[in-house]
Amino acid sequence: MQLFKSLFAALSLSAAFVPLASQAQAQSLTPLLTPAELSARLNQAALRLVDIRTGKDAAGKTPYENGHISGSQSAPYPLWRGPQDNAGKTMEATALTQLIQRLGIDRQSAVVVVYEGSNSTDFGAAARVYWTLKTGGIDNVAILNGGVKAWREANLPLVTSSPAVKPSTYVVQQLNPRYLATRAEVEQIVNAQAKVNLLDARPVEFYEGETRVPAAKTPGTIKGAKSLDNAVWFASKESASLLSPDAVKKIAAEKKVADEPTVSFCNTGHWAATNWFVLSEVLGHKNVKLYPESMVEWSKSDLPMDNVPSRAKQLLIDTKLLGK
Repeated sequence: MQLFKSLFAALSLSAAFVPLASQAQAQSLTPLLTPAELSARLNQAALRLVDIRTGKDAAGKTPYENGHISGSQSAPYPLWRGPQDNAGKTMEATALTQLIQRLGIDRQSAVVVVYEGSNSTDFGAAARVYWTLKTGGIDNVAILNGGVKAWREANLPLVTSSPAVKPSTYVVQQLNPRYLATRAEVEQIVNAQAKVNLLDARPVEFYEGETRVPAAKTPGTIKGAKSLDNAVWFASKESASLLSPDAVKKIAAEKKVADEPTVSFCNTGHWAATNWFVLSEVLGHKNVKLYPESMVEWSKSDLPMDNVPSRAKQLLIDTKLLGK
């Protein structure tokens, strides 16, 4: 019980982390917005749209250059991620401060994260950026459910002009511990067999040790973890729109996901961000954290794992990975 209290004591900081006076200065957002709901807000002065789409077409143009929602600022997803050895690492406060300032975001802003909307994994990118803004102290955040694809399907317009945004003076003082689980915290949970749910958001073949990502050292999962594939919250893996709150509640009940202390993880904190978002922001569970470095860090640290295959099977997995 004492371990439980110490691991989640930081939750009490959340009420003070963002001053109440600041919270009141922007119209509060719900975690998910439909295209129609976002369209109705486009003239609000405090609104900031963050377009995280990546890539280029055959002509060398980015999705943002080819058309974006009016008022959007381009901030491709890799800018919100860590280094190549583990993209799940949290951003340094200085780098996050610079990015937030460049986008004109401060505590008075209402921020909407916009992604392409190609599939359920694409939603994870938006959820990770949402989580990153929250850990940086920006509390009034939402995701455009279904992304730009849903916007187009609603016959809403895109523009190619880029707005001039005055940089903010916002400074990230610290990463909010309410949302962030460190490796040390997860180690404590595992070693003490604490009553904290460790939820593996990866497809089941990762959880069962049938494969791994190249950046991870060993297949398998964190000792004592349960599998909760992030794709369950969507109609299919090809869908990028989260199911309705009622459908999400039903799935949570079927999967026996209770409102209790939880740490979400995956390979690099991408799929895990979806589980975190659903449990924390949609279902309103109070004690949910994300372990951002996830299995890439954990597997390299020789920490306790379950479902680790035999050495012979690991060599077979290595061979398959090298052949890709």
